[in-house]
Amino acid sequence: MVVEGRVFTADPDAPWAEALVARDGVITYVGTLEQARAVAADAAEAIEAAGVVLPGFIDAHAHVLSHGHALRRASLRPCTDLQQIHHEISRWLAANSDAPRVLGVGWTFSAVPGSTPTRHHLDAVVADRPVYLDASDLHSVWVNTAALAELGITDDTPDPIGGRIVRDAAGHATGLLLENAGYHIAWPVMNRTTSADNDAALQAAIAAYLAGGTTAAVDMALDTPSLQALLRADSAGRLPFTVVAHWLINRTGELATELEQVTQAAELAAAHSSGRVRVAGIKLITDGTIDGCTAGMCQPFTNGEPGEMVWPRDALEPVVLAADEAGLQIAAHAIGDLAVRTVLDVFEVAAARRAARGDTRERRHRIEHLEYVDTADVARLAPLGVTASMQPVHCDPAYLDNWEELLGPERAQRGFAWPEYLAHGTTLAFGTDTPTADYRALLNMYIAATRRSPHVPSARPLRPDWALPMEAAVVHGTRDAAWASFEERRRGMLRVGLTADLCILDGDPFEAGPEALLDAAVTHTVVNGRVAYRAS
Repeated sequence: MVVEGRVFTADPDAPWAEALVARDGVITYVGTLEQARAVAADAAEAIEAAGVVLPGFIDAHAHVLSHGHALRRASLRPCTDLQQIHHEISRWLAANSDAPRVLGVGWTFSAVPGSTPTRHHLDAVVADRPVYLDASDLHSVWVNTAALAELGITDDTPDPIGGRIVRDAAGHATGLLLENAGYHIAWPVMNRTTSADNDAALQAAIAAYLAGGTTAAVDMALDTPSLQALLRADSAGRLPFTVVAHWLINRTGELATELEQVTQAAELAAAHSSGRVRVAGIKLITDGTIDGCTAGMCQPFTNGEPGEMVWPRDALEPVVLAADEAGLQIAAHAIGDLAVRTVLDVFEVAAARRAARGDTRERRHRIEHLEYVDTADVARLAPLGVTASMQPVHCDPAYLDNWEELLGPERAQRGFAWPEYLAHGTTLAFGTDTPTADYRALLNMYIAATRRSPHVPSARPLRPDWALPMEAAVVHGTRDAAWASFEERRRGMLRVGLTADLCILDGDPFEAGPEALLDAAVTHTVVNGRVAYRAS
């Protein structure tokens, strides 16, 4: 294969080229058009790019199977008020009239009156069957009265460890389930699926990714159904790209069962250490979210809520140390400043213990999200070799009103501080966290390069001075995303010897400016040297 056009390689030694050549899935030449044609005279396929050629995007933080399922549920993220939420639920129900439950994903607190969702809001539109709606961040589940009854939740149901059944002043369950209340009570019911359902969802996710130029993903909440679906697809030849995965460790409150999960993750990592499905390590959700007032904070939110840790220090440390000693890569969800500080404190203990026992294996532990972090802690990541894994789509100003209000103006001005991490030498890896946000890499790059909303142009951007140059944004979504998962020797750049994973756009946002990303389309996506998607 030979690809001709304006090529952005993401290779710091040679960032631009005129063409590249690939044989047997591997890039064999990158450079001038004349030389490419000479070395690829017998190429089986030649593609003349209409616009710019990029390395294939790597979604550094995703929930792949959930992404596929979300594509088949009511889509609430575009909704900015309750009326629009009702309309989308009604539309979905009309198209799925036989469904025993109404399932949706993507609602935001700012779209709900008073940022306080209740079962009564949903009863008004659907009362005859259960309604389950995942929040955009997947950390809260909003249900109606029928769903509370199906789940067996009464006013006396105790809160699970690391979760909360929200209640009103009279003690009645309101229909909002936070953190582990959603994960452990609602999800087992609302997410009941068959193997066939999961296989279909995975194929939907793959097709969407390929159409958007994404050629690899990092799954950040791997569980048994997800792993089985990935392995079935790989065995059947229906998994065209690599998925690097982190096994989700559930907080049970019992150290023995938590350590058992770490042991299971180590066994899975040993069994799946190469190939298209690779288990890299574990995922720990150490706190919640700012929108849900469940992020771990050093100071309370403006409404007086204190925030909370799902994994406080005494519970987190033994699990992290066990995983680190087992050689696993740890990905820690930490959104609030207390959560990030706690994770870094524990990572420092792990690093000291490695040094004491002479363990020099590189870990590349990661912190996911880092939405609000104290200045002093920003500087701590690079010395520990910790990646800042962040999602520009979460900085979409169209959805930040409630987020900013809960932090207050001073703290909000330090949100999503990408340049600060870079200034300290930290590797910054970009993902989308789909289905909590839009999976499309080009929209992710637009927000990274502008801090503006692709959906609501009038929305006031948060810290537009922290927008990144286009080249840097793409590098964080390709080369740095690969490095963060030990994939840099396989992909992430268009360099000789790496896998030929790339995408071609119909325009050139480097020349036209980031606004061109809003209308840009992917014309080709190439995975392992083969065209996996071609626009009709």
